[in-house]
Amino acid sequence: MLLGMICALASAVCYGTASVLQAVAARAAEPGTGSGLDPALLSRALRQWRYLLGLALDGTGFLLQIVALRHLPLYAAGAALAASLAVTALASVPLLGIRLSPARWGAIAAVCAGLAMTGLASGPPGHRAPPPALGWALLVTAVVVLLTGPLLGRLPAGPRALALGLGAGLGFGAVQIAVRLIDDPALPGILTDPALYALLVGGATGFLFLTSAFQRGSVPVATAGMVLAETTGPALVGLAWLGDRSREGLHGLAIAGVAVAVAGSLTLASFGEPPVEAPGPKSPE
Repeated sequence: MLLGMICALASAVCYGTASVLQAVAARAAEPGTGSGLDPALLSRALRQWRYLLGLALDGTGFLLQIVALRHLPLYAAGAALAASLAVTALASVPLLGIRLSPARWGAIAAVCAGLAMTGLASGPPGHRAPPPALGWALLVTAVVVLLTGPLLGRLPAGPRALALGLGAGLGFGAVQIAVRLIDDPALPGILTDPALYALLVGGATGFLFLTSAFQRGSVPVATAGMVLAETTGPALVGLAWLGDRSREGLHGLAIAGVAVAVAGSLTLASFGEPPVEAPGPKSPE
């Protein structure tokens, strides 16, 4: 349990820092088509060293997340990963010029308190055999979310960042669930496991949606949408079908801890951010 929580928190630090680095890189990329969802943006962002550093942190965070998901219930791992928004807020101060008010510092403290409550109440991860169709349902969900991208990209600037963040969270949530569903990662058996393809589609969807949201939207708002979706979805799946439970007599504390952590994370989405200028042609950094 302790190892899982340490890895989950370390993963949150990696993801939160990566989000800000990728936001800086996305805004420095050439505008391209100007669409709210621009697949070519990823190739342009990859010319930015900050985006590459962010990807390296994402990769490290993912490896740590795999360990966490093997030692924690999905709701506990999700609550710990919600701390990435607090990390994003802190990293945004020097990198994006954002100032945190006392209320925002209070929200960061709420995230930490919620994580402590969740950690105390968490039981071991469930080992119930999932329904045979769950892997296929997860893959279909990931594909459907990906296909909604062009529609979400046409939304007005205000709700677009939140909608793309929610879509990214659903994609990354599919990754979390897929990690729990894959029992045997050995070849050739894994090639016929739909959870593997749900992991790949969900991960690609998350990166595409989040990068597009970062280029012209609020980093905290997009990240808050991502945190909300990737926390609640896997938690419900873990409780309903994978046998995740809290420690005996601490069910209420677990629910309260997740609620406080997520509420603190969402509160951080409302802090101010300098106006985002329309990106213009820039030389690769």
